[in-house]
Amino acid sequence: MRTSPPAPPARCDDAPGRLEPRIDPLRCEGKADCLRVCPHGVFDLRPLSAEEKRILTPLVRFKIWAHGGKQAFVERPDACQACGLCVPACPEKAIKLVRGAGATVAL
Repeated sequence: MRTSPPAPPARCDDAPGRLEPRIDPLRCEGKADCLRVCPHGVFDLRPLSAEEKRILTPLVRFKIWAHGGKQAFVERPDACQACGLCVPACPEKAIKLVRGAGATVAL
Protein backbone atom coordinates (compact mmCIF):
# COMPACT_ATOMS: atom_id res chain seq x y z
CA MET A 1 0.00 0.00 0.00
CA ARG A 2 2.39 2.69 -1.22
CA THR A 3 1.28 6.27 -1.64
CA SER A 4 3.11 9.26 -3.04
CA PRO A 5 5.15 10.71 -0.19
CA PRO A 6 4.99 14.40 0.63
CA ALA A 7 7.95 16.65 -0.05
CA PRO A 8 10.63 16.35 2.65
CA PRO A 9 10.38 19.03 5.33
CA ALA A 10 13.22 21.49 5.81
CA ARG A 11 14.04 19.99 9.20
CA CYS A 12 15.17 16.59 7.86
CA ASP A 13 18.60 15.52 9.01
CA ASP A 14 21.21 15.60 6.26
CA ALA A 15 22.77 12.26 7.23
CA PRO A 16 20.58 9.33 6.17
CA GLY A 17 21.02 6.37 8.50
CA ARG A 18 22.03 8.42 11.57
CA LEU A 19 18.61 7.80 13.09
CA GLU A 20 16.06 5.21 12.11
CA PRO A 21 12.47 4.51 13.10
CA ARG A 22 11.62 1.52 15.26
CA ILE A 23 8.09 0.18 15.36
CA ASP A 24 6.76 -1.52 18.48
CA PRO A 25 4.91 -4.58 17.09
CA LEU A 26 2.80 -4.75 20.24
CA ARG A 27 1.37 -1.29 19.45
CA CYS A 28 1.21 -1.07 15.64
CA GLU A 29 -2.26 -1.74 14.25
CA GLY A 30 -1.33 -1.21 10.61
CA LYS A 31 -3.26 2.00 10.00
CA ALA A 32 -0.49 3.17 7.59
CA ASP A 33 -0.24 6.79 8.78
CA CYS A 34 3.56 6.43 8.76
CA LEU A 35 3.50 5.46 5.07
CA ARG A 36 1.42 8.50 4.21
CA VAL A 37 3.70 11.02 5.94
CA CYS A 38 7.16 9.58 5.27
CA PRO A 39 8.82 11.58 2.47
CA HIS A 40 11.55 8.95 1.99
CA GLY A 41 9.61 5.69 1.59
CA VAL A 42 11.08 4.10 4.71
CA PHE A 43 7.97 2.07 5.62
CA ASP A 44 5.96 -0.73 4.05
CA LEU A 45 2.68 -2.28 5.12
CA ARG A 46 2.41 -6.04 4.80
CA PRO A 47 0.70 -9.07 6.31
CA LEU A 48 2.45 -10.65 9.26
CA SER A 49 4.08 -14.06 9.00
CA ALA A 50 3.02 -16.81 11.38
CA GLU A 51 6.28 -16.31 13.29
CA GLU A 52 5.66 -12.56 13.65
CA LYS A 53 2.13 -13.20 14.91
CA ARG A 54 3.39 -15.58 17.61
CA ILE A 55 5.05 -12.78 19.60
CA LEU A 56 1.83 -10.75 19.74
CA THR A 57 -0.77 -10.87 22.46
CA PRO A 58 -4.28 -12.04 21.53
CA LEU A 59 -5.60 -8.48 21.87
CA VAL A 60 -2.96 -7.11 19.48
CA ARG A 61 -3.63 -9.94 16.98
CA PHE A 62 -7.33 -9.04 17.12
CA LYS A 63 -6.63 -5.33 16.54
CA ILE A 64 -4.38 -6.15 13.58
CA TRP A 65 -7.04 -8.45 12.16
CA ALA A 66 -9.64 -5.69 12.54
CA HIS A 67 -7.41 -3.31 10.54
CA GLY A 68 -6.80 -5.68 7.63
CA GLY A 69 -4.26 -8.12 9.05
CA LYS A 70 -1.20 -6.00 8.26
CA GLN A 71 1.43 -4.08 10.17
CA ALA A 72 3.92 -1.40 9.24
CA PHE A 73 7.57 -2.40 8.91
CA VAL A 74 10.74 -0.35 8.53
CA GLU A 75 11.93 -1.80 5.23
CA ARG A 76 14.47 0.89 4.30
CA PRO A 77 15.99 2.22 7.55
CA ASP A 78 19.01 3.63 5.72
CA ALA A 79 16.67 5.98 3.79
CA CYS A 80 15.46 7.68 6.98
CA GLN A 81 16.59 11.29 7.27
CA ALA A 82 15.19 11.84 10.76
CA CYS A 83 12.45 14.31 9.86
CA GLY A 84 10.37 12.74 12.64
CA LEU A 85 7.03 13.06 10.83
CA CYS A 86 6.23 9.40 11.48
CA VAL A 87 6.42 9.66 15.26
CA PRO A 88 3.46 12.02 15.88
CA ALA A 89 1.56 10.60 12.88
CA CYS A 90 1.26 7.16 14.49
CA PRO A 91 -2.06 7.01 16.38
CA GLU A 92 -0.80 4.11 18.52
CA LYS A 93 2.48 5.84 19.44
CA ALA A 94 4.28 2.77 18.12
CA ILE A 95 7.21 4.59 16.45
CA LYS A 96 10.32 6.13 17.92
CA LEU A 97 13.55 7.29 16.33
CA VAL A 98 16.71 5.57 17.54
CA ARG A 99 20.37 5.70 16.64
CA GLY A 100 20.85 3.83 13.38
CA ALA A 101 23.25 0.93 12.88
CA GLY A 102 25.45 3.07 10.64
CA ALA A 103 25.42 6.12 12.89
CA THR A 104 28.70 7.93 13.30
CA VAL A 105 27.42 11.17 14.84
CA ALA A 106 26.51 11.63 18.50
CA LEU A 107 22.84 12.43 19.16
